[in-house]
Amino acid sequence: MLVLQDWCALPKLTPKIILEGTRLTHKTDLAFSLNEHPRIVGARKYRYHSPLISAEWCSFTNFPWGRGLINFDVQEEQQAMETYHTWLRLFELQQYYSWIIDRFHISTLMHQRKYCGRNYDLGWIEERLFPLGFHLVFCYRSPESFEEAKQERLKISGNPKQYDDLNIFLEEQDLLRELVDKSILPKLYLDVSSNNVKILANSVADWMEQCGGLYTKT
Repeated sequence: MLVLQDWCALPKLTPKIILEGTRLTHKTDLAFSLNEHPRIVGARKYRYHSPLISAEWCSFTNFPWGRGLINFDVQEEQQAMETYHTWLRLFELQQYYSWIIDRFHISTLMHQRKYCGRNYDLGWIEERLFPLGFHLVFCYRSPESFEEAKQERLKISGNPKQYDDLNIFLEEQDLLRELVDKSILPKLYLDVSSNNVKILANSVADWMEQCGGLYTKT
């Protein structure tokens, strides 16, 4: 039996991963898979509530598919920035833990520029994320693979109209790539066209191991 002293000698897995990409790129599936991946969060004999969060939560409005941290209106700008400050402070206060985020500031930049004509400077977010060891995974797919992904999503979607025009997703993907290219965070460009979430999660785990992103460097 391991005693407390033995436990303290073991390396503690504290990966911090942000998944970015347009819709139909398996971000949420991958987030759930990573949050239970033994090489990311350790082997588990039971399930527990490790944090998996998202800027995509429509938490600013009291109706489905409303506004939130990504698609806020201009009058909600202060609320959005305060929300980001709150998340960042929470990460800083609890840096010795794993955090997996399904869309964050890159998605905000993309949406606000493309659909609202507003160009925000969110460099201050990355300046606080970087020393905490956050890593960025950009999920993208080939243009020809979007149709198959769409047909699978339509089987379960509660809002199928959002998938009517796949050209929108291609445009979003191009803009997201441009924004990811400018990020100061360590980043992985992950082609999800295969739709095999298990293999994709293993690819992220391989990368995190290779770049030393599984542990907090303090």
